[in-house]
Amino acid sequence: MAHKSYGLNELREKFLTFFESKGHLRLPSFSLVPQNDRSILLINAGMTPMKPWFKGEEEPPRRRVTTCQKCIRTGDIDNVGKTARHGTYFEMLGNFSFGDYFKHEAIAWAWEFLTSPEWAGLEKDRLYPSVFEGNETTPADDEAFAIWRDEIGIPEDRIFRFGKEDNFWEHGAGPCGPCSEIYYDRGVKYGCGKPDCKVGCDCDRYIEVWNNVFTQFNGDGKGGYEELASKNIDTGMGLERLAVVCQDADTVFDIDTMKALRDRVCELAGVVYETDPKKDVSIRLITDHIRSVTFMTSDGILPSNEGRGYVLRRLLRRAARHGRLLGIQGKFLAKLCETVIRDSRDGYPELEEKKDYIFSVLDNEEEKFNKTIDQGLEILAGMESELAASGRTMLSGDDAFKLYDTYGFPLDLTEEILSERGLTIDMEGYKKAMEAQKTLARNSRKKTNYMGADATVYDEIDPSVTSEFIGYDRESCEGTVLVMTKEEDGNGSIVNTLSEGESGAVILDKTVCYATMGGQQGDCGRIVLTEEGETTAEFDVVDTIKLKGGKIAHIGTVIGGTLTDGDVVAVSYDRAKRTATAKNHSATHLLQKALRTVLGSHVEQAGSFVSPERLRFDFSHFHAMTKEEIAKVEELVNEAIAADYPVVTKIMTLEEARRTGAMALFGEKYGDSVRVVDMGGYSIELCGGTHVANTGSIASFKIVSESGIAAGTRRIEAITAGNVIAYYKTVEEELFAASRAAKAEPANLAEKIESLASELKAALAENEKLKAKLADASLADVLGNVKEVDGIKILAANVPNLDMNGLRNFCDRMKVRLTDCVIVLASVIDGKVNLVAAASESAIAKGAHAGNLIKEIAPVVGGGGGGRPNMAQAGGKNPEGVAACIEAAENAAKAQLS
Repeated sequence: MAHKSYGLNELREKFLTFFESKGHLRLPSFSLVPQNDRSILLINAGMTPMKPWFKGEEEPPRRRVTTCQKCIRTGDIDNVGKTARHGTYFEMLGNFSFGDYFKHEAIAWAWEFLTSPEWAGLEKDRLYPSVFEGNETTPADDEAFAIWRDEIGIPEDRIFRFGKEDNFWEHGAGPCGPCSEIYYDRGVKYGCGKPDCKVGCDCDRYIEVWNNVFTQFNGDGKGGYEELASKNIDTGMGLERLAVVCQDADTVFDIDTMKALRDRVCELAGVVYETDPKKDVSIRLITDHIRSVTFMTSDGILPSNEGRGYVLRRLLRRAARHGRLLGIQGKFLAKLCETVIRDSRDGYPELEEKKDYIFSVLDNEEEKFNKTIDQGLEILAGMESELAASGRTMLSGDDAFKLYDTYGFPLDLTEEILSERGLTIDMEGYKKAMEAQKTLARNSRKKTNYMGADATVYDEIDPSVTSEFIGYDRESCEGTVLVMTKEEDGNGSIVNTLSEGESGAVILDKTVCYATMGGQQGDCGRIVLTEEGETTAEFDVVDTIKLKGGKIAHIGTVIGGTLTDGDVVAVSYDRAKRTATAKNHSATHLLQKALRTVLGSHVEQAGSFVSPERLRFDFSHFHAMTKEEIAKVEELVNEAIAADYPVVTKIMTLEEARRTGAMALFGEKYGDSVRVVDMGGYSIELCGGTHVANTGSIASFKIVSESGIAAGTRRIEAITAGNVIAYYKTVEEELFAASRAAKAEPANLAEKIESLASELKAALAENEKLKAKLADASLADVLGNVKEVDGIKILAANVPNLDMNGLRNFCDRMKVRLTDCVIVLASVIDGKVNLVAAASESAIAKGAHAGNLIKEIAPVVGGGGGGRPNMAQAGGKNPEGVAACIEAAENAAKAQLS
């Protein structure tokens, strides 16, 4: 009997609900941006964000967890669209055990979910498990084989044994183990037709739908394995692939959500799928890529020329390029995003919240790419002209790569345009240039440990150690010293005592010091040990940082006595610095609201830094702010300050917070409960930082700078309260200093500056006149140097004391005077040589080329330069070579004309 067909969103919910019923904690998808992991650019598997839990470096929120994780893989990007197998974005369903259940439960639950009528309901006789067959270093997984045979009841001839490549998961040194995959037989119509076709064949008949990874070993990366004391389960199952099976779809591009998107692409292009194989490639590519760019952008990734931003830009531009191939007119990516968001918001409600931002990013990048295409066509046309002039028919690999890498011009477009003109590309040269870039990128990566981060002394701390922050509404508390580290010669070590003069970190069970997080700088303060009413040890806290697993480390130096593990101490923060920081932090919330009001709802926080002295706020916006916009934002923030809104913090569920309209940060991982900071309803944000009690406490707000820091990202730096007064005091002092220098009163300074500017302008004009007169005076001398070759006058002369601008003007006047001519002029001013060359159209027709002339003679004066056939210039450092340069110029000009 055929199984029931379920939609992709329905399958996701069923899977998560099923494992919740088995005692798993359901977590929302982690961001696509890895946190504290430099080994990868983007999250590429369900378990990747959980490495600290698998490694035992952090305590998981529960021993059993289930997720549906957004993933991006670009290893097969060049094949996306060419077949229906490849894609870049997918969702990975997972159930995970951290030292809890193991093979028996994992296999039983996989079978129950796949075959039970109330869950996926697949036919049992079409499912085939596989296990690891073992090798010379690692034993076969006979345990899993026996579970499938004896507990699930699968006949031995339907259980397949495969080698390490298929059925063993490891990633360098670290946790690893055998896998047990489950395949589904889709039927002979998807097969290769060979009589021996079976599980493991490369055809599309048997499709893997489930992969249980039994993490039971710790590998040394050299083939050695030790049993882990705490074994884990890592299950991975592609949601789209499961949907293919449950919907009996031909490919992932035929499942419900993908088909809706695919149909929208066809609608915009006015084409029909599966009527033209070439068009089908573009349809599939756009369908896949638009999903990737939507989710990447929703996680705060912006297009750029490096890292994950480059991945996003490449996907966006590939999609835009194939839209052109399909004949889609104008910008279209944001329109397709609407379909992605509509069909994904059930599982990812943040897409709906961020849609204006996503549309703005895509529109802006698509517009840039359209200009890039036009620029690339112009550059390619120039390269074609050079090929024609040299009689060559093959574009060099370096030029093709330059078009692609520097200008973002797609290789396939270069290839297509050249082929229409009977030209080709040196593909071997292109591949070499590409490999050189990849090698450079690989070499620039930092070496990391299994976790993708630099190992520190903090990694050696027991993962069960944790700290509690209780400093929102109190200035001091008692805490117990749990762990201390000592810094010595740049290295750290865990110690039992810290004595006077020694620096390091102190971790307490409780603290009122806020740890650097969310852009807010950590607190400074004091840790004091008191015995019988007297201070016996004191630790100066210069920073407070957050470590993995909820640990809070106080960084500083012992300024008296000795601290020992287990000491009960008093900890307090620097009240003045905390208060100043709180004012700046609260101001960033008001600033974000004001920016969204003035610039639009696409504005999203891209980063921040808050200290006692200032605040820095990075946000998404694609143009420099005008003076009027900056003034309006400043005005709105100060109005909110003057309104003296109460600042209220509440703990609520993430869903409740969303209903209040609270702003959330891109890429931030929120738990079941979140802290919402509400400033009188004017600004509502999720935030764990410290704030003022009411906005009036901020006193005043001043923007001191606005600048661009990356494509699509702007930065505002601002100050509040007493720092604003200090700022205006400095401005006032500078005003008085300028007034004294100008010999004017501050009230009349602008008028005096305008007067001085007018006087300076008149003086400069008079200076130019004098220069022109001097040049005219030497005109007769210069004309005496004119030679003639085949009706073209050649003038090579030294004209003293002219800057480059004056030399060009003199050259223009000589061109008018001589008409058919080649002119080379040199001038020495301030110890440097200026060279200018010019050629009339008649001279060019007879072989003259000003640019080549300059290139040939500039080295004589120790310089270099070039230019067009009709005009060129250069600079030099050797005034002594001017006479020789003039002689060389005359000879070179004669040679060109002959």
